[in-house]
Amino acid sequence: MKKTIALWAALTTVALLVTGCTVEEPSAAATPTASPSTPPTGEAGRKAPEAPGAAAAAAYRRWGLKPFAAPPAPPAVKPVVRAAGGPVPVISEIPTREKIVFITIDDGAEKDPEFVRMTKDLKVPFTMFLTDAAIRADYRYFEALTAQGHGLANHTLTHPNLRTLSPEAQRREICGQQTKLKQRYGTTPRLFRPPYGNWNEATRAAAGECGLDAIVLWRESMQIKNMQYQRGDRKLHPGDIILAHFRGPSELKGRTMTEMTATLLRKIQEQGFTVARLEDYV
Repeated sequence: MKKTIALWAALTTVALLVTGCTVEEPSAAATPTASPSTPPTGEAGRKAPEAPGAAAAAAYRRWGLKPFAAPPAPPAVKPVVRAAGGPVPVISEIPTREKIVFITIDDGAEKDPEFVRMTKDLKVPFTMFLTDAAIRADYRYFEALTAQGHGLANHTLTHPNLRTLSPEAQRREICGQQTKLKQRYGTTPRLFRPPYGNWNEATRAAAGECGLDAIVLWRESMQIKNMQYQRGDRKLHPGDIILAHFRGPSELKGRTMTEMTATLLRKIQEQGFTVARLEDYV
């Protein structure tokens, strides 16, 4: 029996040599102490694994930024909820003591490919309030952003001043965009922002009829290089909602949307805040 086993092993070895097959050692990807994307270095032949968060730090460095602190876990009960049968809440901030803010980006006119790469690298959450008239030239651009997990919200079909429209015309603008966004992206928005921040009770009623959970305004707005503050102390406060826009060099005096966003993120960090996902709180 032993002779038979030895003969079988010898024949197997010969077969492997003839066919060129060999038994591979475990790959770097299967070795817990190795970094699969790093070439071997040093006497041991492998580089030590990167410290936790090193990949994120490298991604941020590509954009001249430092990583944000992780936001706190979302509350078990959302602090902003539309009561059954009640009016749609109108909010400019989220009630919280946590040092978090929320980024919202309006319209959709600018479609900077670098911005998509930036948001994929940084993974900072934001909510897009989109207007059909601004996005219809390239609906697919926003598919990439929704695929990254960013929020999709309603900003009307044509960006009118809603206070100048009849209740029925307001309903068409709001409900029409609900339908468009659902058809294009497979998600029915829950949040609405009136163009220019202009609304009245007819707007609130129309938003409720169209199935929206909140009208979202803002406390700060990002301009080309600086933020505009509504409060006299010119500071961020816990739970503030920040407004930005999909804008390009023609509106930003030669700066790109990506550069504007990097400036916004630095200003948030300078005041000791991090960014949370708005939909987790409303």
